Order: sequence, then structure tokens, then C-alpha cells
Amino acid sequence: MSVVGAARVLRKDLELGPRSPIFLYALVFPILATLLIQLVFGGLFGSEPRLGIIDRGHSRITASMENMEGIRLTTLEDEAELRRRVRDNSLDAGLILQDGFDKMVRSGQRPELEFFVGGQSLASDRLILAVTTIDLIRQVEGTVPPVEVQLTTVGNTTTLPLSSRLIPMIVLLALIMAGVFLTAFSLVEEKEQGTLEAMLVTPTSVTDILVAKSAMGLILSILMAVVTLALNGALGSRPEALLASLFVGALMSVEIGLIYGTAAKDSQSLFTLVKTLNIVIVAPVIFYIFPDWPQWVAKIFPTYWFLDPIYQVALQGADFSAVWKDLAVAVAICAALVPVIYWLGRKMTAELGAA
Repeated sequence: MSVVGAARVLRKDLELGPRSPIFLYALVFPILATLLIQLVFGGLFGSEPRLGIIDRGHSRITASMENMEGIRLTTLEDEAELRRRVRDNSLDAGLILQDGFDKMVRSGQRPELEFFVGGQSLASDRLILAVTTIDLIRQVEGTVPPVEVQLTTVGNTTTLPLSSRLIPMIVLLALIMAGVFLTAFSLVEEKEQGTLEAMLVTPTSVTDILVAKSAMGLILSILMAVVTLALNGALGSRPEALLASLFVGALMSVEIGLIYGTAAKDSQSLFTLVKTLNIVIVAPVIFYIFPDWPQWVAKIFPTYWFLDPIYQVALQGADFSAVWKDLAVAVAICAALVPVIYWLGRKMTAELGAA
């Protein structure tokens, strides 16, 4: 292998890459997927009860609501605006506290409490807001609530919201787009345009070309994976463990891309390979979305061995000592793919020479 030859091919790919739709798709798709998933699933499944308050007398209830976690509070002045927001589902409920409300409660009076809910709000959000309001009123009154509510998690206490459990899927998409697809399509495009055969008649060897394609896929896949994790606020606190996991994941992705690119004769056969074999690549993400499924099944798929370390480090706060064994398995899989790539590269060169 010639370092100069590989560097020359890599520079050419980086200069011409932005002209390719696949190159741009690899850069844009993970970002768009992140925004879409966070907007849809982050909003639908990770929302907090939304309460609007008009406080005409500086009630203690409002101050308590402001300091309460898990409730999104909006203070307003106009009753018509409050009712409009509840009606339009911008708020789940509205509360109006009249002037002197706290004083009347403490003196034993029964002041009118205006509390109304939106017809489109979730029943669970209405219940949380209603119970919380009643509890705060009892505190103002100085009496002990008749019941004390305690939340007890049954089962797995580390279960994450759905929007967080989808992060492995987005990261894997980033690695696949830049590592697998970009590497494979770059090789196939060289075949179809005749530039690969032209390069092979120069001192540039097939190894130089494969190394250059690998370097481009490796750089971009790691970059896009980091960007994806940053957009999702999941970079974790162990950068060395995260970078090691991403590097191994990018390396395996690039090797799969080289296998696709060297085995496929044209774009049509490449698409056939992608549609046939990609289920093996993306299957492990299903087990993060559905954590109650038997997790041992995910270990059958090779991408699990780098995807789980990324998940553990980025979302569970694990360090390198907790994931190195899984990464060692992933590295062994990468090493096992090298002879396959070498054989397919020689086969590709022979076919181009025969043609």
C-alpha cells in the first residue's frame, strides 16, 4: 500500500464528495431524523403537564408551582387569553386565584376556585394538575392532606423515555449513512463511471483505493455520530469511552460498506444487497425501543457489539471498564471482515481486468 496514493484518492473524494447526493444525504439525514424524532416523540411521550395561572393576589400556591419540577407553569394576566390557550390545547389546564385567596382559605372561608381543563389534554395531566392544586390549597390552609401520594417504579428503574430510547437508532443511521452507504456508493460510482479502472492502471493499487474510501467513511461517520449525539444532548461524561465506541462502530460500518461496494457490480445490485442485508445491521435498535423483549437476541447481530457500548456510555454514564469487553468482540468481528474485504477486492480487480 502507498500512503501517497491513498492520500491522493482521499483528497479527490473529499473535493468531489459534496457534489454527490449521497454525500450530502449522509450529512443531512441524521440531523433531520433527530429533529423529526425529537419533535414527534419528544413532544408526545416526554411532555409535562402545562398549567396556566392568573394570580390576582400573590398567592403562595403560585410560588409553590413555580418551584415544582414536572409541571410547566405559565403566568398570565388576561382571563380571556388563559381560556383561549386552554381551548387551543396550548395549556392543559387553567387556574384563577382571586385576590386574598390565601387569607380566605386560612380563615376557614370557602373562596371560589376557578379551575378548568382542556378537552384535548391527557387525562393523566389533568389528574396531576388537579391533585397538585388541591394539595397546595391544603398546605395554605394548614391542614394535612388526607392521603400522601408516593410514586413507586415497578420493574426496570433505568427505563428511559421513548425519545431517548430512539437515540441508538439515530446514531446507527448516522454511522450507516456515512460509513456503509457513502463508502459503498462511492466505490460503485467509480466502477460505473470507469474511473476505478483508470486509477488501477496507474501506480495506485486497489488497496490504496479501499484505504482512501475507508478513511473518508470513517471520518464522516464519526463526525456525524458525534453531531447526532450532541443534538440529542447525549454526549455523556466519558469522552474517551465514547470516542472509542464510535471509532469501532464507524470501522465496522465502513467495512460493511467496503463489502457492499466491492461485491456489487452496479447500483442496481448494490440496492439489492442493501435491501437484503440491512435488516441484519439495524435489527439491534429494536431491542432498545422495546426493552422488555429478550435482550440476548440482540447479541446475535454484529452491530450490537458497538451499538450497546455507545448506548451505555452516552445514555447510562458507563465508563470504558464497563464496555471494553463488548468493544473487544466488535474489534474481533472487524478483524474477521478484513480477509473478506481483501478477497472481494482482488475479485473486483480481476473482473475489471477481464472487462
